[in-house]
Amino acid sequence: MPITDIPILSMLRERMEWHQERQRVLAENVANADTPNYRAKDLAPPDFSHAMQLALALDRTDPAHITTQGGGGGSAFAADSSGRYAIRPRGNSVTHEDEMMKVASNQMDYEAVTSLYTRSLALIKLAIGRA
Repeated sequence: MPITDIPILSMLRERMEWHQERQRVLAENVANADTPNYRAKDLAPPDFSHAMQLALALDRTDPAHITTQGGGGGSAFAADSSGRYAIRPRGNSVTHEDEMMKVASNQMDYEAVTSLYTRSLALIKLAIGRA
């Protein structure tokens, strides 16, 4: 089985790619902060609910076994759809403070994901005796 087929590693890799693309989009927002009628953009986060269900699927071989917490698969967090972002008189919706907060958050999340990916690879190397 190739390492690329391990579900957790492929999800982490996809998450890293998403953070890289989001960084590009946020940088584009900052670069166009003075462009008339420019609307700030952002990426929707990747949805791993189906992949997680497949990766964590447990067979219940005995009725006495504990069942998994079921159902939702959705996030406990709601997306911000309040429409509170101000539009400037020139029609631009980019706010430097908001964009820089998103950039910092994105950077911290990317570093966390790369750390998890690196540690996962180290565990695999340890398991096969190459550490």
